[in-house]
Formats: sequence, C-alpha cells, structure tokens
Amino acid sequence: MEFGRLITAMVTPFDAEGRIDWEATGRLIDYLIDEQGTDSIVVSGTTGESPTLDDDEKIQLFRFAVERAGGRVPVIAGTGSNNTAHSIHLTKEAEAAGADGVLLVAPYYNKPSQEGLYQHFRAIAESTKLPVMLYNVPGRTGVNLNADTTLRLAQIPNIVAMKDCAPTEQLTAIAAGAPAHFRVYSGDDSQTLPALAVGAYGIVSVASHIVGREMKRMIQAYVEGRTAEAAKLHQRLSPIFKGLFNCPHPVPNPVPVKYALNHLGIPVGGVRLPLVPLNEAEAAFVRNLLADRERE
Repeated sequence: MEFGRLITAMVTPFDAEGRIDWEATGRLIDYLIDEQGTDSIVVSGTTGESPTLDDDEKIQLFRFAVERAGGRVPVIAGTGSNNTAHSIHLTKEAEAAGADGVLLVAPYYNKPSQEGLYQHFRAIAESTKLPVMLYNVPGRTGVNLNADTTLRLAQIPNIVAMKDCAPTEQLTAIAAGAPAHFRVYSGDDSQTLPALAVGAYGIVSVASHIVGREMKRMIQAYVEGRTAEAAKLHQRLSPIFKGLFNCPHPVPNPVPVKYALNHLGIPVGGVRLPLVPLNEAEAAFVRNLLADRERE
C-alpha cells in the first residue's frame, strides 16, 4: 500500500452538541483531497481527538471515511491505545470497515519497557493483514520507541512505516537501518524538510489542513533535487508550522487548527473536554497568522 509523502492527520468535526458532524466530516475529506492534495488521511488519531471518541464513534468514522474517500486516497485508521487487546479489537474493526492501514501510537501512561513495546506492536500486527504504521510521540506518551526496537519491528512484514516525533538523530538512525519496504515519516510539521534530508519519506501533518498544496510543492522540490527552492518554501511555511502549536505559547493540538479551519470557512466545530477553545488572545494570534499568509 502506497500512502504517499503527505498524509493528513484529520481533525474530527463536531456539531454544536459535541457529536460528530457527519456532513462536515464529508466536506472536510473532500476538501483535503481535492483542495489540499493530501495523499492519505488518518482518522481517529491524536489530531482527531481519539481519546474522547468512544469505540462506536471510531468504528463509524472508519466506515464513513472509507466510503467518502471512495478509493481516491488511502484511509489510515487510528487504532492504537495502551491496552493491547483493545487495540487488536479496534484494528480488526478497522479492517472490517475497509481501512487501508492502521496507525498505532506507542502505549501511553503505563510506560512499558522496550521489550513490552515490541511485544505490543507485534501482537497487533499479527492480528491483521493491514499495513501498520507505528507512531512514536514521547512528549505525549511518556515513552520512547527507540531506534533498535523500531528496526526490530520493521522486520515484521506488515509493519511498513513509522511516524516519529523523536529527535532527528533517532529518525536518522531508523532511516539508515530500515529495510527497503519500511518508510519513515516525520510527525512534526516544522521538521518536514530536515527529516527528508536525513532519509525520511514524508510527513504525517496537521498543517496540511491549511497549507497542504504548498507542502507538496516543498516535498516535490526536495525529492527532485531543487533543494534551494525547497528551503525557500520551508521558510515561508515555517510560521504556520509553528503557529498552529504555539499561539504564541504552547496550545494543545488540534485546538488551533480547528479554529483556523472555522475561520477560513471550513466548519469543523469545537473540541471536546478536557480540551478547551482558544482564548481571545490566542484566537487573535491565529487570525493574524492566517492574514499574514494571505498577504504573501
């Protein structure tokens, strides 16, 4: 399965009562494919507020996204948790729903050993025929899926990719040692170009909700050897990459990107508790960020 170089970690639109807004979800999927040019979408990931989606909502979301995408792009289902049996259950549901792959976040809070991480991911991978993308985000999970364990997991045939938010030296080690079928993706928009430079294949992005087309041009420029052009594009996009997470201080994802989409006339609603909307100063920061981009 080819996931492409630009994968969007999609927000989950909610209505005024905090329920999934299916009409808005369908419009968002079309917008990401048709207007932003995403190569794949992830549903029910961190950006999709998976911690506050119940299992029924997740399974409905898998089915809906597959149907709406209609084969135009792959749909990757977020089925990871800190409970191996639960992740296996969700992964089987994603496969039954027609998903093209699954994204498995490293177990959070219970902080397993490297051997525990290996056994966790192996058990889930062996429960499905779907391609598996590992997701390492130590800042959220409290555990780092290190390079040695990742490369060990990469020997499992259907573990095909890694979304990594670890420091560049770890990403470099994984890219250098991985088998040919295994692709490394950055999980940090601001590290897209540096990650490509050390061997990453692409990005699992939040900013592609807003600047997907520009990101594709940047990636393509780098891949085709036009590195100076890629650098210029990265410099131009850098304020967006930073500003969707720091407004100007850190704000939890996906609060800023949901505000930005709503401001741009793409309704996605609010966020579920324990996340809260931007305050007025934060909202003004995002509005100014978008206005500056329009003036370029």
